[in-house]
Amino acid sequence: MITNQKIAYRDQDTPLAGLFYHDQARPGSRPGLLLVHHAYGLDDHTKEHAAAYAQLGFAVFACDMYGSGLPQDREGAIRFLQELRADSARLLARASAGLQVLSGHPLVDGRLAAIGYCFGGMAVLQMARSGVSLAGAVSVHGSLATAERAAPGRVKARILVCHGGLDPHVPMGQVTQFVDEMQQAGADWQLTVYGNALHGFTHKGGGRMPGVAYHEAADARSLRAIEDFFTELFGKPDLWGR
Repeated sequence: MITNQKIAYRDQDTPLAGLFYHDQARPGSRPGLLLVHHAYGLDDHTKEHAAAYAQLGFAVFACDMYGSGLPQDREGAIRFLQELRADSARLLARASAGLQVLSGHPLVDGRLAAIGYCFGGMAVLQMARSGVSLAGAVSVHGSLATAERAAPGRVKARILVCHGGLDPHVPMGQVTQFVDEMQQAGADWQLTVYGNALHGFTHKGGGRMPGVAYHEAADARSLRAIEDFFTELFGKPDLWGR
C-alpha cells in the first residue's frame, strides 16, 4: 500500500513542504529517491511518479522547490527557472534541503539517488555537477545548460539523461555541450535520445506550452531505462529492504 505524508521543512528563511511516499507493505529500510518537480510544482505528474517509484521500492521524497512562491503562469515559472539556472548556489541549496529531509528519514538505508523532470532535471544535474554524494542522478527531459560546469573528478554520481530528439527547449547544441562537459569531468554518464519526442514527453496532459507534448513510446522506453539504471545502482528492487 502506497502512502504519502506531507513534511514541512525549510531552506534558510523559506518554508517548504514536500511529500514523502513509501510502500507500507515493504518491510525494512530501503534506498531513498529525491524527486524534483518540473516548473509547475508538486502537481499530479509529480505525485504519480513519486507513487510509482515508491511502488518500485524506494522511499521517495518529492521535494518543494518553490514554497509559497509557486508561479501561477508560464511566464512566472520560466522567470524563476532562469533565476535558479543563473544562480547555481541557490539552486543547489534548495535541492539539498530536500535531500537532507530524505537522508534523515528512518526508512532510508543511506543509499540515495535523485531524479528530476524538466526544471527538476536541471536541478538534479547541478547536484551531480557539484559533487553531492548520490549513487545516481537522472534527468528526464531536463535542461542540460549550466552556469557552473562540472570540474574534473568532482562528479560522484552516475548520471542518466533521457532526452527528446525534437526538444526545442533543449536543442542538440546543448546536448553536445553537455556530452563534452561530462567527458572532460571524467563522469560516469549515459544519455539516450528518443526520436520524434518533444520536451516534456512524460507529461500525459502535455501542451501547456509550445514545444511540449506527451510521447507514449518515449515515456515507456525512458521508464524502462530508468528502472534498469536503478537496478544497476542498487540491485533488484524485490530485494531492497529485505
